Amino acid sequence: MIPFSLPLIDEDVITEVNDCLTNTGWLTSGPKVVALEQELRVRYGLPAVCVNSWTSGAMLMLRWFGVGPGNEVIVPAYTYAATALCALNIGARVVMVDVQDDFTMDPVALAQAITPHTKAVIPVDLGGWPCDYDALHAVLESEEVRRRFVPTHVRQEQLGRPLLLVDAAHSIGATYGGRANVHGGDVAVFSFHSVKNVTTGEGGAVVLNLPKPFDLEEEYRFLKHFSLNGQTKSAFEKNQVGGWRYDIVAQGLKVNMPDICAAIGLAQLRKYESELLPERKRLFERYQEAFGKCDWAILPPGKDAVRESSYHLFLLRIAGYGEQERDALIRKMAKAGIGTNVHYIPMPMLTLFKELGYRIEDYPNAFRLYENEISLPIYNGLKDDQVDFVCENLISFI
Repeated sequence: MIPFSLPLIDEDVITEVNDCLTNTGWLTSGPKVVALEQELRVRYGLPAVCVNSWTSGAMLMLRWFGVGPGNEVIVPAYTYAATALCALNIGARVVMVDVQDDFTMDPVALAQAITPHTKAVIPVDLGGWPCDYDALHAVLESEEVRRRFVPTHVRQEQLGRPLLLVDAAHSIGATYGGRANVHGGDVAVFSFHSVKNVTTGEGGAVVLNLPKPFDLEEEYRFLKHFSLNGQTKSAFEKNQVGGWRYDIVAQGLKVNMPDICAAIGLAQLRKYESELLPERKRLFERYQEAFGKCDWAILPPGKDAVRESSYHLFLLRIAGYGEQERDALIRKMAKAGIGTNVHYIPMPMLTLFKELGYRIEDYPNAFRLYENEISLPIYNGLKDDQVDFVCENLISFI
């Protein structure tokens, strides 16, 4: 049996977790979270706030920006539901737009969807492939959009346009224009869920790349409080001798990351660029080579002159297939002992969103991509002979 995805639990992870359990005396936010945030800061040169999930990190930033009832947040129709739920859960209205052939938000559709109520845009680096950040910025920073922008919060006044909050759940390690993808938006939010390239079991991180006049260090300090019920000291800090006194300075959320989770991610992040990411890339390219000879294969992009993926998913599309043929193929692969998946069912096809009035007919490209997409196993620890077995069986069935 070849599962679709497995987390990497190796000796480095076990050692780091054991250190958390036996040496630090701390399980909730403490020294391991501090170390993980520092590792992210060293890599990107930007402050990062660790949280307990991508969803809570995105909600935190929308609330930080003053987004709420009466406001609109634009998201692609082709993504996981969390991209929309983070806005719905704070009372905002979600506006969906269609995607391009590479699964990323269509900048033309974005420009057409912006209204005076638009306060944030959440593009998605689907499968680890970065969005066209330059094109998205060009839309948001245009004179027309700035003129129509109606701020309702002090931070909205400071930015003067909708917030570009990148859903980087899949794309830690991806690059755009020779730089880390976190430099592509105002804010990027990573996911460290169990199936992601770097995992903490559950968790994520908010990376700040806000333009002036924002003070990144000041906003980092505020968000550390804001992510802990607005409390000015963590339990770890209060536990130090004489450190009990605290204050509540904002109506925050309780979304901090526990140390026991941070320990897992810390062990993986330390060797991500040197070992884990190159191995994922090699597996991705092995798939590309195998299917590149097949005239029915529509291959996912891995690298071009501007962008390079984090190789989180291998989103293979099969020319000429519809939903029924794709689903039958998945069943055949399962009988052969191979786990596959589909990323994703477009949100307008899901019950919640249909009941809210969204129609898949309004997003034709999203459906066209979905109906013949199959995601193949790709993760650290997957062997070459397993990749070959996946390819041989899929080619045989088609």
